[in-house]
Amino acid sequence: MTLSVAIRLARPGFDLDVAFAAPQGVTALFGRSGAGKTTVVQAVAGLLRPDRGRIALGDRVLSEGRTFLPPHRRRIGYVFQDGRLFPHLSVRQNLLYGRWFAGARATAEIGPVVEMLGIGALMHRPTAGLSGGEKQRVALGRALLSGPELLLMDEPLAALDQARKDEILPYLERLRDETRLPILYVTHAASEVARLATTVVVLDRGRVAAAGPVAEVLSDPAAGAVLGLRELGAVIEARILAHDADGLTQLAWSGGRLILPHVAAAPGTQVRVRIHAEDVMIARAPPQDISALNVLPAVVEAVRLGEGPGALVRLAVGQDRILARVTRRSVEALALAPGTPCHAVLKSVAVAKGDIGHGA
Repeated sequence: MTLSVAIRLARPGFDLDVAFAAPQGVTALFGRSGAGKTTVVQAVAGLLRPDRGRIALGDRVLSEGRTFLPPHRRRIGYVFQDGRLFPHLSVRQNLLYGRWFAGARATAEIGPVVEMLGIGALMHRPTAGLSGGEKQRVALGRALLSGPELLLMDEPLAALDQARKDEILPYLERLRDETRLPILYVTHAASEVARLATTVVVLDRGRVAAAGPVAEVLSDPAAGAVLGLRELGAVIEARILAHDADGLTQLAWSGGRLILPHVAAAPGTQVRVRIHAEDVMIARAPPQDISALNVLPAVVEAVRLGEGPGALVRLAVGQDRILARVTRRSVEALALAPGTPCHAVLKSVAVAKGDIGHGA
């Protein structure tokens, strides 16, 4: 099932005009504060009415012309930034409320949802004593048990510290992989987009600035002005080959073999790896006697010169794309142009633990 959105909405000082599709999997709405992300989600949820346009979930029209389904008839699960649990109910009672709200269309069993989210030990606890990450998992379980055809998640990790984010991200990956729901996920954190999303829609001042598969958008040099140069990079899918005795892990991907610090998963596991553009160096010939363990044959696909001394170079490595952030001087010195053969150089320790997640 696919969510289709094509709406316009004008407010004093802000004009929204967007069109995109969110298929099964996680579609990230990404952009700076004020870009229009929450406005879009509220329109999809039925909390505000667009001036014109169409919102449809599969073949069900939620909003178009005089048709405007109220929120409780849209079959949408909404997870807010702060969880919004009922404080007078226990965890179990909050979850059962989701099933009660679903009524006849309730299909999800509480047991598998509890197991998937790892909240079995919390069932009889009051919600007031839960950590931020625990509250978000319970809120997610309640939304799933409401029998939704679509999940909306409005910056669910924004109020959490990094330790709590690391705690909940594996559960969100599992949700992405084990449910067949389209998930519209609002965030201004590119790390969450790279880790979770299958599709990304970049909003900028009420317009769609870029959209497509996450690996393509995050490695597009032209997207730097909207995403921010520090957020650009590659997102690759790889498979764990082996764990070495010195604490390193070998991975296989379309570009060959990649060596990273220990990845806590069994050989054969599919993982997703984010490689930041600023961590990639370029060499015209295979470098000798260097500490970097990853030297990958590549071909230059595109070069984008910045207004200052910087440049972005997109490299084809196997079937994937890697982005390198270098200087204009290096581009000129190495004579880098589309079609130029070269090597991408990546230090193993440059890839942080938080940049490695389960593959989609």
